[in-house]
Amino acid sequence: MPEGDTVWNTARVLHRALADTRLTGSDFRVPTLATTDLSGWTVRESASRGKHLLLRLTAPPQAAPTTAWTLHSHLRMDGAWRAYAPGERWTGRPAHLIRVVLRSPEAVAVGYHLHELALLPTADEERLLGHLGPDLLGDDWDPAEAARRLAAAPEVTIGEALLDQRNLAGVGNLYKCELLFLRGLSPWTPVGAVPDLAGTVTLAQRLLAANRGRWTQSTTGSLRRGQTSYVYGRRAQPCRRCGTAIAKEELGERVTYWCPTCQPPPAPTPAAG
Repeated sequence: MPEGDTVWNTARVLHRALADTRLTGSDFRVPTLATTDLSGWTVRESASRGKHLLLRLTAPPQAAPTTAWTLHSHLRMDGAWRAYAPGERWTGRPAHLIRVVLRSPEAVAVGYHLHELALLPTADEERLLGHLGPDLLGDDWDPAEAARRLAAAPEVTIGEALLDQRNLAGVGNLYKCELLFLRGLSPWTPVGAVPDLAGTVTLAQRLLAANRGRWTQSTTGSLRRGQTSYVYGRRAQPCRRCGTAIAKEELGERVTYWCPTCQPPPAPTPAAG
């Protein structure tokens, strides 16, 4: 699933292509929006919230009783938006994966394999997004609130808790694995046993912010191929710190990578009595 910085970058691509332009046409290829026509609507901005994309538009007064609308989409594992010049060949994905096409005089935006595609009044955005925790790349980022939300379920493993978007919005599997390595935490450590939750979420925000604005994600400081991560995607390769073979195993519904030496297992809970 795309990380928060990838979604942030995608929002910027759409903003540069469509912001402050009036749409000349639209083509929705999902049943719920099949008859929707956004011709004459103006794109105000493109924004992201965690892993959600929000294209905010102004409808002509005669088009709807409400003029401020939001086209919401979620990329999940395989969604993508691409922007093309008018007349340019669409090369992003196979044509059968196209879910929406938005046309303006300057650009054509094509959404591939999008999920949760919905058009709703902008005033109702919180109906879809109100459950999300603080956005790591948003104006609402609040490390104390993110730590509080994590601490509310002390029995959950830190690996699972970081992926729960209700705690903090934007962390995906790559950053989860890399963050826990950098903090020396086993993915199976209960949240209640993590010594510094505030420091952990602060580092998460720094990792995403450092990669904002570029498509190559690196947590090591190197952008060279094969050198961008400490543990993620490196099963059986030597740890960059200690040389131990990186391990890979399922945690919840996702795989996780970690160094068995640098991220020792949590101490067993003492038996009662």
